[in-house]
Amino acid sequence: MTDSGPTKLSPWRRVVVKLSGEALMGQSSHGLDAPTLTRIAADLTSSAALGVEVAVVVGGGNFFRGIAGADKGIERARADSIGMLATVMNALALEYAIEKQGQSARALSAVPMPSLCEAYSRQAALHHLGKGRIAVLAGGTGNPFFTTDTGAALRGAELSCDLIMKATQVDGVYSADPKRDPTATRYEKLTHDEAIAKNLAVMDTAAFALARENKIPIIVFSIQHPGAIRAALEGKGKATFVSP
Repeated sequence: MTDSGPTKLSPWRRVVVKLSGEALMGQSSHGLDAPTLTRIAADLTSSAALGVEVAVVVGGGNFFRGIAGADKGIERARADSIGMLATVMNALALEYAIEKQGQSARALSAVPMPSLCEAYSRQAALHHLGKGRIAVLAGGTGNPFFTTDTGAALRGAELSCDLIMKATQVDGVYSADPKRDPTATRYEKLTHDEAIAKNLAVMDTAAFALARENKIPIIVFSIQHPGAIRAALEGKGKATFVSP
């Protein structure tokens, strides 16, 4: 696939998918769940088949969360560094799972680990996307104190993505946590300004602000079902669309 613009199969030319580490552990309490990993890899492969260039920013919460580590007495900068290592583990696993689907993929880390995967650079990521590979981006921003949500917004901006796809455990953005508040209502559409003003916690404020500054829309959807990423790309199923 070349960088030739939108196809008739999708209105989006290039997207970044934010995938949490928790999404990869299925019903387990931690680690990787093989069937879940296979399902998500198949979904990403199917999405790329639409003619869309796909980058994936993966979190590491199924192994280690920096904020949680800080709560346990590890200094925040060091805890975040451990969390970055967790994202690399997930990226390597996802890269392999995608390749098992017959789709070329390349893991790139913002924290250089040349013996394990390629170091991230904008030029390298664009090269792989232009070759039709799914770029699996690890290491967050490469710096502590920034979430992988912010990392996804940053990569979306610097890779000139048309859309940020936030894959969550629920089917959109709610007025409150629907697991805790049965009266919570789901938004069909929001603006970046509204999401920030309402302090909606589906992404952190820095991520929303970065997306707003670069005029990148965000779609928030559930990753719980097979084909969820492709369905969101095609405008199917429940989701919240956050526009500039």
